[in-house]
This record gives sequence, structure tokens and C-alpha cells, in this order.
Amino acid sequence: MEKNIVYIALFSGLIAVLGLLPKLTLVSGIPITAQSLGVMLCGIILGAKRGALAVLLFLSLVALGLPLLAGGRGGLGVFTTPWAGFLFGFPFAAFVTGYIMERLRSLPISIVASFSAIIGSIFILYAIAIPYYMIGAKMNFFQSILTMSPFIPGDILKCILAGFIVNGIHKSRPNAILSWARTR
Repeated sequence: MEKNIVYIALFSGLIAVLGLLPKLTLVSGIPITAQSLGVMLCGIILGAKRGALAVLLFLSLVALGLPLLAGGRGGLGVFTTPWAGFLFGFPFAAFVTGYIMERLRSLPISIVASFSAIIGSIFILYAIAIPYYMIGAKMNFFQSILTMSPFIPGDILKCILAGFIVNGIHKSRPNAILSWARTR
């Protein structure tokens, strides 16, 4: 139990630290950050439940006003912006990513990690973020897709990077990938 709390807190901190990397904001007002890589790693390494809990802890700290989002943003106001659908989608992305990792242990870990990140952190995340952006920015579906499309290549690169990171961790410490370890 205590180990799970430490893992959840540690990965919540990882997401926050990845927000320290300089953000790049597109014309749409949506920032490109490394924090989505942290969300991917939460699911891939911790598994579905612990990964989602780590993201929920991070979002709770943001809601309390801690400036943990890229650019030093925090507080309830960030949840009212048109791009807040990404924030609302983060726990679901981590959960689905971790769920897939827990189920596909027969394939090479780097492939499963990248694949699960693509499903969870692109398909699931954008399925939540796009409708939210449509409503918040008062755009139609096609306009929202066009607005979000510049993020896809970077997110695919983050998914591939997550696969490499997890493969390296797995080679040196196989049981460190909790979603993949046979004993939990």
C-alpha cells in the first residue's frame, strides 16, 4: 500500500517536472508541452489504476492553485479554457494506456508501450479534447480537427520515445515496469 502511494506521488511529480520544459503555444492558444509524455509514462509504467491516480493527484494539485502546468499555470481557471479537455482526458489516457500494457505482455515491451500510448494518449485523449475544444472555442468539428492536427506528429514522437524509455528501464530493472511485472 505504501509503495503504491509513493509511486503515485512520484509520477505525479514527474508530470509536474515535465511542465518545467519550455512550452510552445500555437496560434490556437493550446500549448505544446512534455507533460503528455508524463501521462503516457504513468499508464505504461504504473498500470491502469495507479497511472490514473497519479494523474488525478497532479490535476488536484493544479486545481488547488499550484503552478504545475507548463508556463507556471494552475488554479481552477485552467479547467475553464477551451483546451482544458486535454486535462480532463489525461486520467482516461493514463488508464487506457496502462490497461493495454497490462493485457499485452506477450509482445515486445517497446512496441506495446508505444502502441498503448498511441491508443490511450492520442485516440482516447483527443476523443475527449476535440469535443471540449469545439464547445469552448465555438468551432465546428472540422475546424477543431484542423486546430488539433499540428499536435499529432509531436504526440506520435512522444509515444515512440515512451517506448524507448520503457524498454531501457525494463532491460535494467524488469520489475520496475509495474504494469508489466508478473508480481504486483
